[in-house]
Amino acid sequence: MHQRTAIITGASKGIGKAIAHRLSHDGFVCVLVDVDAQGAKVAELLGKSSVFMQCDISKEEEVKTLFSKLERVDVLVNNAGIIRDNMIWKMQVEDFDLVLNINLKGTWLMCKEAAIKMKEQKSGRIVNIASRAWLGNLGQSNYAASKAGVISLTRVLALELGKFGVLVNAIAPGLIDTPLSQNLTEEVRLKLIHAQPTPSMGKPEDVAHAVSFLCDEKTQFITGQTLYVDGGKSIGAGI
Repeated sequence: MHQRTAIITGASKGIGKAIAHRLSHDGFVCVLVDVDAQGAKVAELLGKSSVFMQCDISKEEEVKTLFSKLERVDVLVNNAGIIRDNMIWKMQVEDFDLVLNINLKGTWLMCKEAAIKMKEQKSGRIVNIASRAWLGNLGQSNYAASKAGVISLTRVLALELGKFGVLVNAIAPGLIDTPLSQNLTEEVRLKLIHAQPTPSMGKPEDVAHAVSFLCDEKTQFITGQTLYVDGGKSIGAGI
């Protein structure tokens, strides 16, 4: 039996790094993809079963080149994403385009190339990291729209690829302790924490555990779903 291969985008830090560590622990050969060359250090720490490939996922030719170097792909985890927050009357068009290009178009390009390989293999798993923000967040008209698109994309791909043995799901994290959230002011961070049913921040490992579950070979009858890892924030509690 072959050793399963997993691609993780945005793997140089935060949630992506935690996912890479978890899937490596689960026995996957991990292909760490990031535009940031720091991903090479993560791959080095994970050892011989991991490799780093630098790629801008918003560029079709770079994505095609990436997949051309891989014999097979058993799992794709689309984690890469950025934010450029502002109220809509202050938001620059360039910031809308940039967020949609990476968060949605980049995810779509990765899914397209993975779908070609997985369809031929008649097996595979795609896990798209969306966000609870798709339900709406002040100052995130670009980010929330991009993540809503990721959830819709997930549902469509589950319909298109199910008959080929490919399962496609999304995970929607809430407030997770990452370098991004650590840049928040203490006042804002505490306000967000106390708005949740579970008054705490999640850890990147919480998301990684959910990815591991969806990629486990024993998980065979779940597709087209969005799993919230958000301390209950998605049920509408708090502010």
